[in-house]
Amino acid sequence: MSIQDPDQRFRAQIAALRVPVRTAEQILPQGFTGRDFLELFEAQVLSRQADLAARRLGASGCGFYSIGSSGHEGNVALAAASRVTDPVLPHYRSGAFFVHRARRAGVADPVRDILLGVVAAAAEPLSGGRHKVFGSAAANIVPQTSTIASQLPRAVGLAFALDRAARLGVACPWPSDSVVLCGFGDASANHSTAAGAINAAVHTAHLGVPVPVLFVCEDNGIGISVPTPPDWIEHAYGHRPGLRWFGADGCDLPDAVRTAVAAVDWVRAHRRPAFLHLRTVRLFGHAGSDVESAYRDTAAIEAGLARDPVAATARLLVEAGIGTPREVLGRYDRLADQVASTAAEVCREPKLTTARAVLAPLAPARPDQVRDEVQRRTGEQPGAAAPAARRTAGGPVTTSNAAGGSGSGAGPEGGTRPAGAAGSGPGVADAADAGSQTLAQAINRTLADLLARDPEILVFGEDVARKGGVYGVTRGLRKQFGPRRVFDTLLDEQSVLGTALGAGLAGFLPIPEIQYLAYVHNALDQLRGEAATLSFFSAGRYRNPMVVRIAGYAYQRGFGGHFHNDNSVAALRDIPGVIVATPSRPDDAAALLRTCVAAARVDGRVCVFLEPIALYHTRDLYEPDDGQWAATGETAHVPVGRARAYGDGTDLTIVAFANSVPMSLRVARRLARRGAGVRVLDLRWLAPLPVADLIRHAEATGRVLVADETRRSGGVSESVCAALVDAGFTGALARVTSADSFVPLGPAAATVLLSEADIDAAADRLLSADRPRPGAAR
Repeated sequence: MSIQDPDQRFRAQIAALRVPVRTAEQILPQGFTGRDFLELFEAQVLSRQADLAARRLGASGCGFYSIGSSGHEGNVALAAASRVTDPVLPHYRSGAFFVHRARRAGVADPVRDILLGVVAAAAEPLSGGRHKVFGSAAANIVPQTSTIASQLPRAVGLAFALDRAARLGVACPWPSDSVVLCGFGDASANHSTAAGAINAAVHTAHLGVPVPVLFVCEDNGIGISVPTPPDWIEHAYGHRPGLRWFGADGCDLPDAVRTAVAAVDWVRAHRRPAFLHLRTVRLFGHAGSDVESAYRDTAAIEAGLARDPVAATARLLVEAGIGTPREVLGRYDRLADQVASTAAEVCREPKLTTARAVLAPLAPARPDQVRDEVQRRTGEQPGAAAPAARRTAGGPVTTSNAAGGSGSGAGPEGGTRPAGAAGSGPGVADAADAGSQTLAQAINRTLADLLARDPEILVFGEDVARKGGVYGVTRGLRKQFGPRRVFDTLLDEQSVLGTALGAGLAGFLPIPEIQYLAYVHNALDQLRGEAATLSFFSAGRYRNPMVVRIAGYAYQRGFGGHFHNDNSVAALRDIPGVIVATPSRPDDAAALLRTCVAAARVDGRVCVFLEPIALYHTRDLYEPDDGQWAATGETAHVPVGRARAYGDGTDLTIVAFANSVPMSLRVARRLARRGAGVRVLDLRWLAPLPVADLIRHAEATGRVLVADETRRSGGVSESVCAALVDAGFTGALARVTSADSFVPLGPAAATVLLSEADIDAAADRLLSADRPRPGAAR
């Protein structure tokens, strides 16, 4: 089918019309005038012409892949029925909606904005040429990604957060009586993400919590090439308790407008979820160069063309006496010429030409402001250098906390003990002080401090409130701060993260918990496809600050199997722009958590805070009851991407993180007794890696061993070794890791996990090898 066919059919159909057969009052919905419907028709035509122009641009090599909205122009009814201040997470065929909403919001030329996206122009006002999306800060349209149904959990989270923001006095970009509109297709309605999000909305409303979200399913009857049964959407969602149902013909604009108004008004009044089934057609195939005649018969294609919503609206205007066929065609032609002229202009617009320009909105970093934010909220003088250590359990330790390099940290007596001395190593203080705290206690206390100082903080997840978490990390927080700020969620990770994504848009700084590392993989696209891309695809105009706490890694005893002992972090480290922090000791846990919260607040960053379960309640390091892994104080702030070094030995650097830090310290102590000077470098940040600290400590010894408790393939050690090689490190380099295996139940786990014996043996091998003179390895 030629792209001109619908255009030619439209002209022929309208030209053949003769006289009005009904009055406008008989046809139009109450409260709408002929002028209103002329404006809606213009939005439909502009969207259609933008689709045609996009195809021409693609055919000429000037445009790129895009998905059209032809056949879905009835969604303009939602723009007519809603307020400009109602936030929208649109369907990717929301062209007519976008045009009308943007024009109402004062956007001068929405079609130009669409076509700038088609040609990937740097001047495109939302994504800056990074992606062709429907989005507008002025029109309150949150840009969508291409992941199927991934925006639905965020929409539910945003609807949930609107009322909560008003009740807690948190500044929200949208009025408290807003309705969240969320569009998707009939094929997407079958996705587990959609089913889970709709279930979460209904479940939350069932508990009496306001969730003013309108799910809009634009049902064109086919998902790429797979048909959807005509009655399926109503069968699946039309009779669900707790979900109000509305149905309309998207090819009949008056019906669509009446029903959309009723649906939006119902949600606004009742603050409960509803489902609008908008029956549409799909014209021109799925996207790009898709040729639907390869999988649809001629009769099906012809049936879609016969229901063309733009032609239907034009007929309505003539039949109601709002315009003559000549006037309607004249308006159509003027709009077509306008779009064609715009298409010719956008081809000449410059593209993004440097990696720096592309990356600019991905991961904003203002470390000085992050430091000042932490210090302001902890009562310190903003702008002061971060202290190396503040009365921690970390005796003779060299830290790399502050910008400007390493500093000598004071031990319990205010002095230091040389690494490598008999009976010592680059370890921690000999005795625990009264009132010392574990990793879990440090996180708990820090969360309490954050909640007390900041009304925008929310803490939530599976079992975090009444139970206080599986490991007691959030114990007591609900009682202290109330169920509006510390609350339990469904056992659904997509809903947990979706709540955080929506709450972040609404002015909160959410700290969701994922109960185990293995569970985050059930919902990883909420981080990869939604959270991490939002700032990138909106050039920073939208952001979703959040700190996701995840209990992870292995070495738990008496608790079973790979779902509770998971060491797979590759998928998290691979997400562009996401910060991944992983503390090993209590004082660092407090400092890293504060820094992550500040980075989320100041830079809008998405942070993942990986907590080693096996160290939650650990107090001892070398001997039972020595108390040397518990802390009595804390450092307020650790800059993102700065490591912590223990000792200043010149023979070997052991690079470690999480559980491997205390393991490596014990190995270092044994090596010290054998006369070897070893330092241990705790990475603390897995993304971004502390490359500068890593290189400095590697060159100081000329030998590096990476003690990596994650898997050999895709584990952290791969990036550590690559960073050293890239920097030109020529010293001895080795790594020792866990096996490429899931973690089995019981004692068998020891056969595949990194052990102290593994670290010890690898260190001995490196120490026996020749190496360059310390400090000369380049």
